[in-house]
Amino acid sequence: MGKTREVAAVVMVAGLLVGVAARAQAYDAVEVKDGGTISGTVKFAGAPPARKALEVTKDKEVCGKEKHQSLDLIVGSDKGIENAVIRLVDISKGKKWASTQAVLDQKGCIYKPHVVVVPAGGDLKILNSDGILHNIHTYSKLNASINKAQPKFKKELTEKFTKPEVIKVTCDAHAWMSGWVIVSDHPYVAVTDEKGAFSLKDVPAGKYKVEIWHETLGKSEKTVTLKPKEEAKLNIELAKK
Repeated sequence: MGKTREVAAVVMVAGLLVGVAARAQAYDAVEVKDGGTISGTVKFAGAPPARKALEVTKDKEVCGKEKHQSLDLIVGSDKGIENAVIRLVDISKGKKWASTQAVLDQKGCIYKPHVVVVPAGGDLKILNSDGILHNIHTYSKLNASINKAQPKFKKELTEKFTKPEVIKVTCDAHAWMSGWVIVSDHPYVAVTDEKGAFSLKDVPAGKYKVEIWHETLGKSEKTVTLKPKEEAKLNIELAKK
């Protein structure tokens, strides 16, 4: 019963952007002239909670080389939040993807990166750098879920996700492993770095809704007006609800 509730909660979180996907229009990739930049930081409001230690219960000779801490909320010394996702909601025309491929590695029994962005219809290469058995398991609503073993001799798997969605990823072989796949139909999406910083470049001038999503802190929206060749700053604070 507990496992059922856990899976239901994961699917609910993963569905936070489903409404966005349903509203999205077809995206046209064009040459962007006089584009601008939307940049800023995402910071934690208040005193951030301490990260929890994660117990390594299996394959300790590989997984236990380094201490594991929770990755669901990482706040830096200046309160910058790592792994928040910044995405333009209502853009239908703009630059093309720099690459139609993305990589998710299993290294040290951690998903690297913790949050990976992949173009809708593009390839996600899932690597196994650990040389042990992993099992990739995704939870989604709009895309087919994946539940595949990746033994040590299978160094690479390639998967496709065709519809924009936030997808939870776990490993059935190692209970502490978790990550996120952000499937987007356009390239105006960014993941904050260790300082909470982000930048969306070559954005056509206009007024946009900007969505901010974090796996623990939820979802919010801001509005930004961008002029040609200019930079719009967006500084955001998120707090525990």
